Amino acid sequence: TGGTAIAVDAIPRISRAQSMDVLSSMANISGYRAVTEAAHNFGRLFTGQITAAGKIPPAKVLVIGAGVAGLSAVGCAQSLGAIVRAFDTRSGVREEVQSMGAEYLELDFEEDGSGSGGYAKTMSKEFIEAEMRLFAEQAKEVNIIITTAAIPGKKSPVLITKEMVESMIPGSVIVDLAAEGGGNCEMTIPGEFRIYKKVTIIGFTDLPSRLPTQASQLFSNNTAKLIQHLNVDGELNLDLEDEITGAITVVHDGKVLWDPEAQNKVQKKTVAPVKLEKVSEKISEFPEVEKKKWSLLKMIGWLSAFVLVALIGFGGSSEFISHVTVFVLACFIGYMVIWNVSPSLHTPLMSVTNAISGIIVIGGMIHLSGEQIILPAIAVLIASINIVGGFLVTHRMLEMFRK
Repeated sequence: TGGTAIAVDAIPRISRAQSMDVLSSMANISGYRAVTEAAHNFGRLFTGQITAAGKIPPAKVLVIGAGVAGLSAVGCAQSLGAIVRAFDTRSGVREEVQSMGAEYLELDFEEDGSGSGGYAKTMSKEFIEAEMRLFAEQAKEVNIIITTAAIPGKKSPVLITKEMVESMIPGSVIVDLAAEGGGNCEMTIPGEFRIYKKVTIIGFTDLPSRLPTQASQLFSNNTAKLIQHLNVDGELNLDLEDEITGAITVVHDGKVLWDPEAQNKVQKKTVAPVKLEKVSEKISEFPEVEKKKWSLLKMIGWLSAFVLVALIGFGGSSEFISHVTVFVLACFIGYMVIWNVSPSLHTPLMSVTNAISGIIVIGGMIHLSGEQIILPAIAVLIASINIVGGFLVTHRMLEMFRK
């Protein structure tokens, strides 16, 4: 018999393994701690203030790399009131960065850096030259740079050169989270703190251990979830065919199963190009059909409305015509107001529309006592549906936020 060894730092970044992902937990702490280290050594407030003693400009923070650590740093710096900018070679993280209130820096260059396992891949020479020009421009403006760019199994790329450091504002801070792999900053000394030309460069490689309580808690939770995954019916059983277990098992029963070459092949595996000619033709035909259908429905709707208005004009009373006019104008104004409101404001808008619907119900009920009861009845019905639907949607949204 022999021993069994597993590597917790090899857990694949898939949805099923998120609760066991030790690297992501530690990266989350590293991103947070990087901002607090920068704030401690910066010597100024992050948030902008106007006081009786004078104006304090907000700190400008650049985060290079929008992975787990990078997004954690973005969130922490943003919460402290800084102006945050972020860059990543993977264009897919743009929405995540912007949703946290930060500015996403983009290059006018058509190349995506998404690699295997959620990591970035090595970019082309032209792309690297373009991003280096961007970093050189940003280095002159920002006060704090946090770098997180690391490629598994390779030396960390140098993104902040000596010249960029020298061009930074005196008192600026660089926190290099990729210091363990050599560092993203040319002047970084792994594991050490240094000041170069009045710029503080932090190359600590033990940032998670600088928050020991939180790191231990997350690590224990990840380990507990991993043990639960490896246990089947109360017994430890390694299913090497499982995607997670097979990826983290290094030695089993004394036999070495880890194959670095196979791991490299998985990382370097390229996706076969997809032929889009036929698909694009089908896609291009589809909107034309939909457009024709929509035009036909629109024409039928306008024709029906014209016929209805003509019948009302010839056969309806003046009171009924005035009611119809108000009803049509209300529908038009309501449509224009609602559809021109930003989607992010639809939730608070719902309470306003419920209040308006309540007024419509009262007005409709008053007019139900008159001669014309069709339009008031329709108004009461539609407004009631809107009120009930609004309360149901609001109740459902509140349930989502309750634990």
